[in-house]
Amino acid sequence: MCYSIVVPSRVVRARLDDASESALSVLMREGRNESDAVRTALVEAGRRRAQRSALAAEVSRLAADQHDTSERKSVLADMGSIGADWPE
Repeated sequence: MCYSIVVPSRVVRARLDDASESALSVLMREGRNESDAVRTALVEAGRRRAQRSALAAEVSRLAADQHDTSERKSVLADMGSIGADWPE
């Protein structure tokens, strides 16, 4: 017989302000306990930050790409030439 015990890798203590207390309550109403709610929030926030960082890096890469910039300007010029004038 083999028993596996999962031990948390780290314990974090935090004082919650009103906004974080409210957010914790939302997660707990989904049936999570405090620890699970905090872990879920941290994972979700980390993923969002990583996605934003990846998007910012892609924007920087495209902004530095001269070929992409000239293509973008060409497309915008074409679209501007076929678009109707705005009424005054």
